[in-house]
Formats: sequence, structure tokens, C-alpha cells
Amino acid sequence: MTSRKMPRRRFLCLGTAGLAGLLRPGPVTAALGGGRTLSLHNLHTGEFARTTYWADGRYIADGLSQIGWLLRDFRSGEVHGIDRRLLDLLMVLNDRLETGEPFEVISGYRSPATNAMLVATTGGVAAASLHVVGMAIDIRVPGRPLERVRDAARALRGGGVGYYQASNFVHVDVGRIRYW
Repeated sequence: MTSRKMPRRRFLCLGTAGLAGLLRPGPVTAALGGGRTLSLHNLHTGEFARTTYWADGRYIADGLSQIGWLLRDFRSGEVHGIDRRLLDLLMVLNDRLETGEPFEVISGYRSPATNAMLVATTGGVAAASLHVVGMAIDIRVPGRPLERVRDAARALRGGGVGYYQASNFVHVDVGRIRYW
């Protein structure tokens, strides 16, 4: 009986330690405190939302749904869940930019059909875009130079950052760290 308990205890201890490692917040999430509220203005639909998506230690389904709706594919109307890490990254970016202005959204979620159409008709659109899985957003921030938005996003090291000066937006995603 004793020999059976030791491996089980050891298993439980190792499992708990492993779980703690998986739940440890990343550098972006660790910078967040209290409630998390985002202000977003979708430039294609004209819709605006100031939404709390996290409070009291948990994500709020209604807030996440509202953000998913606002960031939907405006061409098809298709809604997709937005990666929570992206929302958290935007929260920290907003803080770094020291602004209360909403993020102006050029592109949030894109359906596979929309992305394929853009790949065929527009330069610079990735065939395997993270927009298609709700992990990317194209933004600008009123009152903040585009270069400052780019530099602040890069400094967070939360994923990819693309600088599109001619189109007047910055791409931010929670994929691997890379810049263009």
C-alpha cells in the first residue's frame, strides 16, 4: 500500500507543478491588473463599443461576444471568437500609448473566403493570415502617430507587428514574434 501511495503523490505533485507552469501568465498578461475594458471603433461598420471582457478574475462571455461581433468579417458578416491573448495585448498597448481613445479597427476577423479574395486581389495579404483564426487585428489610434503605435507594439514582444504606413495602420497579432 505504501509503495502505491508514493508514486501517486509524486504524480500529483508533478502534475500540479506542471499545471502551475501552464497557467503562469505571459509577459503581457502579467502586466494586466483589475478589470479589462477595451474601446473599439470599427471603421467599416461605424460601430463603437466600450466593453469589459474580464473582471473579478474571469473572462466575461457577454463582453467577449460583443468584441467578437464588432470584429466580425464586415464583408460576410461571419463572427469568430477573438483570441483572448490579442485582447490582453491590446489592453497593454492602450496603456503604453497612454490614451483613452478607442482603437480604430481596419480589420479584425476575416473569413477564409474573404482572406482568399484579398490574397488574390490585394498585395501584402498572407494566405495563412492570423486574421482567419481571430489572432490578429489591424489598427490605428487617434492622436497617436502610427510610428509610435508600431514601436509600442514591438516593445511588448507579444507577437507579430506589421507597419503599413501607406495604408495608415499597424497590424498586431499574437503569433510568433516578427516584424515587417
